[in-house]
Amino acid sequence: MLQARQLGKELYVGVHSDEEILENKGPVVMKLDERMTAVNACKWSTEAIARAPYVTDPKFMEEHGCKYVVHGDDITTDANGEDCYKTVKDMGLFVVVKRTPNISTTDLVGRMLLMSKTHHFRPIVDAALVLDHALFAEDALTRFGNYALDETGRASHSAVYVNVDAAPALTCVIEGSEKVKTMLQRSIVYVDGGFDLFNPGQIEALRLVREEANRTGSAVVVGLHDDKTVNQYKGLNYPIMNLFERSLCVLQCKYVDSVVIGAPYEPSKQFLNKLPGPVVTIFHGPTPVDEGVYDEVLDLLKQLPAHKFDDMNTEFIVNRVLENKAAYEERQRKKGWKGEIEKKIRDEELLRAAKLKKQ
Repeated sequence: MLQARQLGKELYVGVHSDEEILENKGPVVMKLDERMTAVNACKWSTEAIARAPYVTDPKFMEEHGCKYVVHGDDITTDANGEDCYKTVKDMGLFVVVKRTPNISTTDLVGRMLLMSKTHHFRPIVDAALVLDHALFAEDALTRFGNYALDETGRASHSAVYVNVDAAPALTCVIEGSEKVKTMLQRSIVYVDGGFDLFNPGQIEALRLVREEANRTGSAVVVGLHDDKTVNQYKGLNYPIMNLFERSLCVLQCKYVDSVVIGAPYEPSKQFLNKLPGPVVTIFHGPTPVDEGVYDEVLDLLKQLPAHKFDDMNTEFIVNRVLENKAAYEERQRKKGWKGEIEKKIRDEELLRAAKLKKQ
């Protein structure tokens, strides 16, 4: 979506219906309304279009004034194993962007079913070696910088900090825009959590935090707990998404100005004093926490108002999957079958492209 937004001035995102996804791919994890909430919250999305056809139709594109359709360099097939984009490819309306190596729905469902923890990152314990940590290995720092860009996908916006409990100050790994820096210095509205699976309940909570912050011209700062902390309090194989994946999910959200990686489970005044400006409000949603967690900052604590996804959290989504385990296992099997067909189509396209290049 970032790469697509960088290609033009507006990005319209088609969201398939639950029924079409069931027919062509398997049962949905998130329902249409929930997925629309997620897409509308992405800062690079101009508008989410509900019930877009699974096989892209040029007439549907025309209705919304879209000149091109953008997709990653992987192949997507329908229930019959046919390329969903063949028509628009033949018409020259298809633009390919590099497939981003993000976590997929299939991977996440696999983690839920297998109860694995191998995806977790160890905590960052040395402020002098932050950028040497596995969290920022290879191209990860570049990815953080890309996800911290503004709604155009071309200019800086969000700031990214790392907290090490023993260090007297935060480590800034991505500097925010001048506008965000000014907002941070003026006043901060703070909210923290695991933000695992970045579900509509969390997104709607952040939207409400943004509304409150706008009333005072404050910056929204999200504190993210590391994988060890989340696992300590949630148990089993939580978090399903690791710290890197959760950080990128929060960074792409239009309601967020800054992220603090490795935020403490208990937001002490000592920690809040590390932030780049004064904290005027700390928000907490309906998720229960241990008694005493906010004792030191009760004067700043405010409860978020109720919203339509109040009952949705990480466990809610995982239970939804586990209750339909057989259906999702079939989805995983079907993904493997379709993967072979999709690879064959891609190999054929690469071969054709190579021949055209020689000519």
